[in-house]
Amino acid sequence: MIALALPLVAVLGVAVVCRALGLSRATWYRQRAPSLAGIAAPSETPPRRSWRRLSDAEEGRILAALHEPRFADKAPAEVYATLLDETLYLGSIRTFYRVLHRHQEVRERRALTMRPNYQRPELMATRPNELWSWDITKLRGASKWTYYYLYVILDVFSRYVVAWMIAPRESDELAREFIAETCRRQGITPGTLTLHADRGASMTSRSVAQMLCDLEVAKTHSRPHVSNDNPYSEAHFKTLKYRPDFPDRFGSQQDARAFCGPFFDWYNHEHHHVGIALLTPADVHHGRAEERVAARDVVLAAAYAEHPERFVNGVPRAQRPPTAAWINPPKKSSAGTQDGPPSCGSKEPGGCGGTTPAQVEVLH
Repeated sequence: MIALALPLVAVLGVAVVCRALGLSRATWYRQRAPSLAGIAAPSETPPRRSWRRLSDAEEGRILAALHEPRFADKAPAEVYATLLDETLYLGSIRTFYRVLHRHQEVRERRALTMRPNYQRPELMATRPNELWSWDITKLRGASKWTYYYLYVILDVFSRYVVAWMIAPRESDELAREFIAETCRRQGITPGTLTLHADRGASMTSRSVAQMLCDLEVAKTHSRPHVSNDNPYSEAHFKTLKYRPDFPDRFGSQQDARAFCGPFFDWYNHEHHHVGIALLTPADVHHGRAEERVAARDVVLAAAYAEHPERFVNGVPRAQRPPTAAWINPPKKSSAGTQDGPPSCGSKEPGGCGGTTPAQVEVLH
């Protein structure tokens, strides 16, 4: 039938003929195609060499130029530009890459600085004065480009700020005196404290490092540009600056000190911190946590005795503070367990203390 319709295809076209015969065009073309048995085997001759292709001698000259000692650590684009300035053209930049690829030499050729691999700090505190975190933040002054610098040291376990200071500048000398005086007034035993900070200029200064070595205080630092490695100090500064009465600017250094003093006193003695079971930092830092929790249990037990139907889970118990505070707790294993004590679960620090540029005040 298809053979009889062939003369009509030349006149009417394949689509019209297939529609009249009730065939699909795919069937028409499939039956008209030659059988696989009659198809000749593909030619095994190699593809023709392009007339634009470099000769072996030209390719060798490019490779020799790229292997020159002066170009050993230069990118192909740099080699191309240098040769062009020397009135020598061997090929395009893409041609240089093709030659390197053909000889399996495409790699990083430039001499680059190898940055150190900073380790992720994993620090844990199970008692006060075991792990401190410190940082410096700017407070805007009365005029543009005028700042006052707030130095804060806080205890990670209790969220208690053991000292603070406002200074007109950021200085490693001030930082050294600030930390040394705080350790002295807190009665820190050598070898029992770790001081954590970010990688600011004052934090990584040689004078501060030498002072900590003399005091036998271990020091750790955050990884560069990783704020999560110093969460307690960062969260503390956010709590400070997001207070509704925090001013946009301070008229003087005395104004800044007058604001920070009452704030730290409130934060230490009145603020109920969610990261330490709604206790105040002073309660945890000075060992009053168990007493506070027991008193809350008594109140909750009395409420249960009066209306037991309102407590479907039985006698309520007050929330207990965490037994450990972490900076970067260890990652969970494949079995779903975590190495070490559980994380405190909060990044918000708290506490208070006070200093002046010449004197460090520590609350007890």
